[in-house]
Amino acid sequence: MNEQTGLLLDANVTADLHRGATPSLEKRRLRAYAAMVVADLILIQACFGIASLIYESQWWEPRAMLAAHILLPLYFTIALYNNTYSTHSLSNWPYGARKAVFALVISAALVNFIAFYTKSNAEFSRASVTIGFGLTVLALIGLRRGIPIFIDRFWEGRTRNELVITDGGPAFALPGATTISAKDLGLDPSSGDPFIFDRVGKLLRNQDRVVVTCPDEKRHDWSILLKSSGVFGEVVSATAHSLGATGLHHYGSTNQTTLVVSNGPLGMRARLTKRLFDTVIAALALLLLSPLLVLVAAVIKLEDGGPVFFVQRRMEKGNRLFDIIKFRSMRLVDQDDSGLQSTGRQDARITRIGAFIRKKQH
Repeated sequence: MNEQTGLLLDANVTADLHRGATPSLEKRRLRAYAAMVVADLILIQACFGIASLIYESQWWEPRAMLAAHILLPLYFTIALYNNTYSTHSLSNWPYGARKAVFALVISAALVNFIAFYTKSNAEFSRASVTIGFGLTVLALIGLRRGIPIFIDRFWEGRTRNELVITDGGPAFALPGATTISAKDLGLDPSSGDPFIFDRVGKLLRNQDRVVVTCPDEKRHDWSILLKSSGVFGEVVSATAHSLGATGLHHYGSTNQTTLVVSNGPLGMRARLTKRLFDTVIAALALLLLSPLLVLVAAVIKLEDGGPVFFVQRRMEKGNRLFDIIKFRSMRLVDQDDSGLQSTGRQDARITRIGAFIRKKQH
């Protein structure tokens, strides 16, 4: 990616940040992972097919391909758990190549182990399998070497959104990251203003890494803000670097160290599992509780003829504001849409059905 393209890309990303609309690159990474899985699947079978052609003079010779077909599920199981398909593998091809070859070696050893104990070694062509294994190693390394070339050409080198926020701290440069000024955007982590938190939440949305450089006295406020924003957040620390602290994040290119203060969202598998669990449990709860919910809605409507639901603004994950919809428990004229007054157990504003709902909450 040349300098002009990089500057243009940075300008576009910065404009998106001002609008609070940085596009997520997660789908891009998922497409890359899926393409890598398909490519590995094709390469492994093709390499063993070529090996059988070389040694047996027969394309797709059954004994050679039997080993490949047993190898595949083992390889993908190990590869999915050892970060063969990960963001680091996309950005660092030697790392990705090592992980892929490691998964291949372990799976090949398991195939040999299984064949030995099941006394099925004779079912395999040793020479074809050996040649196929060697060709597969070369193919996997070649594929990983070509990934960054593809990313640079078609995706302008971007697979992650990385943001540096400067707020009066030491100069910090992160290659490929977008840099913004907290002062220029009016970002004050100590303000306590929910609308500023909402703005910060929108700015940080879809960011894969956020690094803040600020004075010592502001680190605590930025740390709290990053923790509650649901991003992988870091705060630059010259002191930690001079002390040689461990367990931090070191940037060799800039000779600086950051304090990792938040770890971002759950991983892909954990999020899928949680999403499935939440969806199933919520659907079952709605199904089982639907008669009670309909009854409560009817009683609210009959009591004073007002709307069944009450909408109030709350703070959600990532410090972003959202509208929560609840059963109305207060009289229509006494509603507190902004939530300025806390509600007590004997609050005169509460309706009779509202008292029942709140009693169950307590």
